[in-house]
Amino acid sequence: MSITLRQLEIFIAVAETAQVTKASKKLFVTQSAVSMALAELENQLGGSLFDRHGRSLLLNTRGRYLLPLAKDITAQVSSIETIMSERNDTLVGQINVVASSALGNYILPYLIGAFKKAHPKVMINMLVYNTKIAESMVLEGSCDIGFVEGEIGSREILIRPWFKDELVVLAAPSDPLANNEVFDVAEDMKNSRWIMRESGSGTAAIFRSKMKDYLDEVNIVMEMGHPEAVKRAVESGVGIACLSALTICREVENGWLKSLKVVGVDMKRQLYVISRKDMQMSDALAEFLAFCDVMSSCDEENVCLSSPWKLQSLLARHSGGKKRG
Repeated sequence: MSITLRQLEIFIAVAETAQVTKASKKLFVTQSAVSMALAELENQLGGSLFDRHGRSLLLNTRGRYLLPLAKDITAQVSSIETIMSERNDTLVGQINVVASSALGNYILPYLIGAFKKAHPKVMINMLVYNTKIAESMVLEGSCDIGFVEGEIGSREILIRPWFKDELVVLAAPSDPLANNEVFDVAEDMKNSRWIMRESGSGTAAIFRSKMKDYLDEVNIVMEMGHPEAVKRAVESGVGIACLSALTICREVENGWLKSLKVVGVDMKRQLYVISRKDMQMSDALAEFLAFCDVMSSCDEENVCLSSPWKLQSLLARHSGGKKRG
């Protein structure tokens, strides 16, 4: 029978503690298991390794010769396990991401941050543009994947549903509409002044698609290229706007804006992850996409995911569910 790694570990523990009892407690095994392993090792090596003095075991000449060799062997095995574990578990590489405004500014920074904590050797670069530009960047290959809100036209793009959010109407606290809990399209569209996202924005495209029966009544007084600019304009009282509920969590919580659920038109929309159909996906990218799929478990009421603590709570629940599964 060959010498085993476990025998050497037990030998080292006995040598360091000088007692079978203490060695068994150190290794979390029974005293009989320690005594048996030690006896087998001495038998295989053709002689004793300790001098026995009462309950104490002191290394003899043979034992003192073996101890550094045993420690070296166990250290090398531990090193091999660590190296191979790192090769299996540590992801490396670079991921280039493009995201439309709501997702790139309010959701992905927290997801990327959480992913980086788990995989620090993966470099993730993210650019924020509207859906149309994001589609072109994925098509030309300057970005690996895109996270978008609007419709995609190219047949060369692979489109994966991500999760759903909802567009809501925003009003300043001083606006008469702020006294309401909902925006009734049939009644409230008249005489409303709208602040819109720019042409090419996924939010603007979805708004026009959803409100197609009421476009003649939409009085646009301003167009802006970023959700933050739209929100500031609404706060100033210039008009009302329609944005993703994902983008206005903090303003609503602090009372800077009033959020109105739309009645009369279904304002929910599907968000997507896009990539080229012919792209070879790296291990790092596949792991990142799987990580982002946690968002698909978000229920319809949980829309304030632009708050990092709420996102962390969602990630913790997801992680706990995977462990139980």
